[in-house]
Amino acid sequence: MANKHRKIVVKLGTSTLTGGGTHLDQPRVLDIARQTASLWRAGEKICLVSSGAIAAGREVLAFPQLQKTIPAKQMLAAVGQPRLMDLYQQFFNIYGLAVAQILLTREDISDRKRYLNARNTLSSLLDQDVIPIINENDTVATDEIHIGDNDNLSAMVASLIDADLLILLTDQAGIYTADPSLDQRAQLIEIIDGNEIPAAIWEAAGGSKNGLGTGGMQTKLEAAETARRSGTLVVIASGELPDVILRIANGEQIGTRIMPVVDTLESRKRYMLAGAGKGNAVVIDAGAKKALASGGSLLPVGIKKVMGSFDRGAIITVVDEKDEPISLGLANYSSEDVKKIQGKQSDQIERTLGYIIGDEVIHHNNMVLLK
Repeated sequence: MANKHRKIVVKLGTSTLTGGGTHLDQPRVLDIARQTASLWRAGEKICLVSSGAIAAGREVLAFPQLQKTIPAKQMLAAVGQPRLMDLYQQFFNIYGLAVAQILLTREDISDRKRYLNARNTLSSLLDQDVIPIINENDTVATDEIHIGDNDNLSAMVASLIDADLLILLTDQAGIYTADPSLDQRAQLIEIIDGNEIPAAIWEAAGGSKNGLGTGGMQTKLEAAETARRSGTLVVIASGELPDVILRIANGEQIGTRIMPVVDTLESRKRYMLAGAGKGNAVVIDAGAKKALASGGSLLPVGIKKVMGSFDRGAIITVVDEKDEPISLGLANYSSEDVKKIQGKQSDQIERTLGYIIGDEVIHHNNMVLLK
């Protein structure tokens, strides 16, 4: 398969799942499962960020007449989310794949410990050949923690898992030079490149009166801006097209491609450099240094000394016995706990601490080498 991508995030809007109608379009959801399974069999790792819970809730409750309040929407989401997941489970099971439900709020991503929990959970699911189905936790989200839409959530997920490709499926062909419903001269923009997205494109995305603006293309452009600065290629395209997910993953020019500003490794390094606490480090022996250079994780047995004071989820520096920086990473354990388990085998962690988060002090998925 051409243009392979290690990790792909696909965002599915309500219009894509319903075909623009009031009911979930089950053949369409089945087809999404088919395309996803095909990519998975080809070696790709896929996360789906799926809207549709509120629409499913309305369907389950036979379309009740409700006020447009946040509690009413949260109630519908609570009713609809099990229905939506039931469909995904049924359809992915046809292709021999398991799915998992992940509900997130902004706090889960902005808080370093929750960020680490979410990242580790998603990594574990992908490693076990499980398809994560992610949605904003609408049943409890408030104005303070609300992400706002699944477009921006999908960009955060792409950054969370270091995705190579983010596909935003919508009811439009992509981003246009103007609102195509108002301007017959409007043309599809096939590629957006460069360090900054031009002001004219922002204006075109925000000036729509038929859904292409706020809550539509504007939020997709905001999401694309977030994702591209994390090193992710973004494609905005119509969910109506046959095999659209497969075709985009194969590199076919469909919709609007928004090119990344940096690669994922550079983005991750910048993030960790910015967040690393001064003086917070672990000193490792020669064997651990060799293991990290080969792509391994940092195990407690290779740690000689702990410096500074840090909590679980902190970004710390890994140095060798000559005090040369080797890597940066997210710590699975606090400095006090690392002091207790340093030099020990991983099977002694639970016996020593009374609990275990993982066999590693820093998992290789949460680490970036500095040399």
